[in-house]
This record gives sequence, C-alpha cells and structure tokens, in this order.
Amino acid sequence: MGVQVMKRVFSGVQPTGNLHLGNYLGAIKNWVEIQGQFECLYCIVDLHAVTVPQDPKELRSSTREVTAGLLAAGLDPSNCIIFNQSKVFQHANLGWLLNCITPLGWLNRMTQFKEKAGKKRDNAVLGLYGYPVLMAADILLYKATHVPVGEDQKQHLELARDIAGAFNRLFDVDFFPLPEPLIKNQAARVMSLRDGNKKMSKSDTSPMSRINLNDDEELIRKKIRKAKTDSHPGMAIDPENRPEATNLLNIYAALSDESIQNVVQRHSDTSFSDFKEELAELTVKKIAPLNSEIRRLIEDPGYIDSVLKEGSERAVDIASPVMKDAYDLFGFLNS
Repeated sequence: MGVQVMKRVFSGVQPTGNLHLGNYLGAIKNWVEIQGQFECLYCIVDLHAVTVPQDPKELRSSTREVTAGLLAAGLDPSNCIIFNQSKVFQHANLGWLLNCITPLGWLNRMTQFKEKAGKKRDNAVLGLYGYPVLMAADILLYKATHVPVGEDQKQHLELARDIAGAFNRLFDVDFFPLPEPLIKNQAARVMSLRDGNKKMSKSDTSPMSRINLNDDEELIRKKIRKAKTDSHPGMAIDPENRPEATNLLNIYAALSDESIQNVVQRHSDTSFSDFKEELAELTVKKIAPLNSEIRRLIEDPGYIDSVLKEGSERAVDIASPVMKDAYDLFGFLNS
C-alpha cells in the first residue's frame, strides 16, 4: 500500500466547446513536451462537465472533438494514456470516499464555486459544489506525483494535497503521495483578445475573444487584426497599464518559443498594426496544421473511440488496485 516513487502526471480538460489558443499554450503544448519524461495520464473530464446542463449528443461530439485536438497537438497514445473520465468508474467511487472525509469548511474556501455559481448559489447543484473533491480523486486515484497547474488551479491542487494528507492520517498509512505542482519556467497565461484583463475562455460570449484550434486561416487573421489595442507607441510588457500589448507579446513568445525579453526587444518600436500582422502569420503557421489534423481525425470517429477505449483500459489497470486497497482500508467486505 506504500507510495510509489515513479513520477506520474495527471491532468484533465473539459469536453465543452472548442479547444482554443489558451488551452493549447497554457496546457496542451506542455503536455506534449512532458509525455516522454513522465508516465502521463490525460483525461477528458466528462463527469465534471455535467455539473452544468449538457446536451447528450453535443457532449459525445465534444468529447471526440477535444480528443482529436489533443491528438492533433501531438499527444501520442503510445507515450501517454488518453481517456475519458466516465469510462473509469473508480473516479466516482474514490470521489465518494473522499467526500466522506473532506470537511465542509475546506470546500467553503474554494473560490471557483463562488465564481461559477454567482448570485444563484442556492440553486447551484451539489456536483458543482463538490467537484473539487472529484478533482482530487482524479489525481489521487492514480497516485499522481505531479500535476501541471496554472494560477487558477493552484487552490484545487492544494485541496488535493490536504485530502491526501487527511486520508493518510485517518488510516495511519503512507498511501497517497502529496502531488506536486508542475510549473513551466515560462507558463503562457493567454488572455482574451477583447480584454487583456480577462482569461481567454470558451464561455466568453464574444467569439472574437478567442482563437479556436479549429478556426481557419482567414478567421485567425481576422481575430488578431481586430484584437483590442491601446494608443501607446510601440510594444511593451506592462500588465497594469497595457494588458492587451502584454497579452499579444506573450502569445507571440509562446508560439515562437522565444523568450519574452527577445520579443520585446525586437518589437519595442513596432506599431500595433504591424505587430498584429506578424503575429497573425505566426499563429496561422502554428495553428493551421492543427486545424487540418483535427478535421481529418473527426472524420474518423472510430479511431478516436479506439484511442479512448484503449486509454481507459490502461487507466483502469492502474486505478483498480488503488481502489481495492482504499476499500480495504475503509473496511468494506470485498471477498
């Protein structure tokens, strides 16, 4: 029952809406880079998706489309495990056990519930309130040692560590490792093209606020050309006073794999319009091939389903013995 020493990474993505540039630069590009360095599990978290109403047909379609996006971006099923959460029932099983040991006070501190529920908190469903516990179960089920996180996910990882520690203390065992954050040296936090103070998001009502991985070349160019600008000359990093310039420079640096310092130095005297033209061409060069591959893969749903099926079987092979040991610790009769 001890903690394994192998480095194992778990991360997940929602199957709602199209993958966009923020998903790619903020997470998926890094997933591709580390898939050969760790044992990696990448999960399409469809159980999390249903904490808000979903159309069943669209959810199935979105699950395949997101999987296509991951494959097109360079995730290799022979180098990592790609699966959808609902195919591995142990996620829900462990989630319930962790619900039974997690104090309400810990959940009351979670800021994302307050943001998502808004003023309709009394009508929010229990799943939305408790989904950080399921998120902890996702990680701990595989005894993951590392989790790639952005700023907005640090609180959830801290909760997973707290729950793992509480479990270990409850049963006086060294069962779950305390997962560590895996943070890139130059993590790309991609903001909205319409508001440099807001994160690029699938839920933004303006489609011009984000570049989707399935946007065609002309639409990519159009969105970047229409990106919000300011009246200052040249380009500079100044998140407080020039958030839009800062965002476009960060996108350029992340796409080109250059340091932000080099990008700023080369473009300190470049006008917004000229910089956006250069950024548009770079984005098309990097994203258009993903677009083509996503479209090709979506035309072959049988292949996508086979990747998810094989991935879920491999995930179950890891999860089953962990779940059996957890059941034994709780005292369930499983003979």
